[in-house]
Amino acid sequence: MKKVSSRRKPVKPAGRGKTKKVYRVSNWAAYNQALVQRGNLTVWLDEAVLAGWHACGPPQRGAQFVYSDRAIETALTFRLLFNLPLRQTQGFMTSLMALLGVDLAVPTYSTLSRRQAHLSIALPLRPAQGPIHLVVDSTGLKVYGESEWKVRVHGWSTRRTWRKLHMGFNAETGEVVAQTLTEAKYDDASQAKPLMEQTPVDIGHFYGDGGYDRWKVHRLLAYPPAAQAAPIEAVIPPQKNATTRKAKRRYRHIEARNQRVEAIEGMGRKRWKKQVGYHRRSLAETGVA
Repeated sequence: MKKVSSRRKPVKPAGRGKTKKVYRVSNWAAYNQALVQRGNLTVWLDEAVLAGWHACGPPQRGAQFVYSDRAIETALTFRLLFNLPLRQTQGFMTSLMALLGVDLAVPTYSTLSRRQAHLSIALPLRPAQGPIHLVVDSTGLKVYGESEWKVRVHGWSTRRTWRKLHMGFNAETGEVVAQTLTEAKYDDASQAKPLMEQTPVDIGHFYGDGGYDRWKVHRLLAYPPAAQAAPIEAVIPPQKNATTRKAKRRYRHIEARNQRVEAIEGMGRKRWKKQVGYHRRSLAETGVA
């Protein structure tokens, strides 16, 4: 009879047996000072915010606004920064005005709650250093909500309306620089030109999945609009059954796509994606998730 050992085999650590390197602190004085510095709070408030604290726009129907959009945005910024409820936000702003020695009233929590629903905020884009890497992708949006009268007369509909959101990201910063909303029948390639036209800076590389492997997209990238400084390099994997195309004349978009097809045939699709940096496109999938 075969003897069975009761000893358990040692479990190998995750990550192919690699052990994580332990970081040991050697400069304790600087490390302690860094921990202390984390609690150092300095609030810089622009004088333009205080000067435009009260609303001074054209008259509107009903009660007039007391506080400007900038004042509401400032209070909500502190709320988001310190993860405060609305009531605590009001108290924080009151104490901040007292520390500044400014005689300004503070929006109440009910005012903040009411105004934040209709506040229009324009987020500035970070200045780009040269042409950007534009990463594009799309996702489906399901539209809910039917009129009460329609539901009462005809009942609930089994069909739902879909919309398609197309977005373009700056690969370096992760910012959304362009977006379009279409019906579900429009494919990804049809929105390449609108996304490029919305991008406020020059584009150096265009990253997209196989849905953008269309001749109209390749032609647009090789011969971009006049606002674009130079041709755009397409980082788009061809279809798996793609073949090279012959042309009587030399066209940039045909030659560029033929080179990609030949490169994939020579080194394989996986190696080609690694060589051209196709992993940048994962940023778009993260953004639309």
